[in-house]
Amino acid sequence: MRPRVGQMLASTVDTTAVIVVRCPEQELEIACGGAAMAEANGPGAAATGTVDPDPDLMGGSLLGKRYADEGLGLELLCTKQGQGTLAVNGVPMPMKSAKPLPASD
Repeated sequence: MRPRVGQMLASTVDTTAVIVVRCPEQELEIACGGAAMAEANGPGAAATGTVDPDPDLMGGSLLGKRYADEGLGLELLCTKQGQGTLAVNGVPMPMKSAKPLPASD
């Protein structure tokens, strides 16, 4: 799929839902729990499967957290948490860390 900024994606294996915040202009495979995600308001958006038993894909996603792949330029905001791990092109996405604030003296 070719994601676009503002697009809502839903997992097909659990309750995870995300919004695309930043994305490159290329085809990507965005998955959750080992299964490709579908457009949230399109066909196939309902959770119909089960999460892959692979422990690497069971890290879960947390509500309100951002997940990013800086190398690809992809950033997702989790709007509903779930059991499955978010991944892009088969590689789990790390949670984006907060930027440190400057010290005030």
